[in-house]
Amino acid sequence: MTLTFIAELILEILLAATLCYCIVLERRLAAVRKGQEGLVRIVGELNMAIAGAGASLRALKAAAGESAATLDERLKRARLHIDELSVLTASGERIAQRMEGAAASPRIAREIPDMPLPSTSIMNRLNTRVTQ
Repeated sequence: MTLTFIAELILEILLAATLCYCIVLERRLAAVRKGQEGLVRIVGELNMAIAGAGASLRALKAAAGESAATLDERLKRARLHIDELSVLTASGERIAQRMEGAAASPRIAREIPDMPLPSTSIMNRLNTRVTQ
């Protein structure tokens, strides 16, 4: 066996080892590419989910703004109704006190047997406010 033959044999063994390593490396790279394609798909789905969530948040913000405006309007109307009802209640209490005073006085009770009720226009206004 000559020195050239031994060198060629060593080179053939190293080339075979390199070939085996290249086959293993190619399989691993194929698996990485496959995983990369899956990752690209997952990233695309995540991107679409984020865009959908952003659109939902914008819609929710718009709905909250509309609800706040509606609530503000209703609160203003409720405060107006509260003020009006407090005035009517105070007026009713004054009328009730006068009626009690008139009922307590025997002379007035004989002269005015029946006290008139509040006007029908006030009652109509109360009825329309309650139904609204």
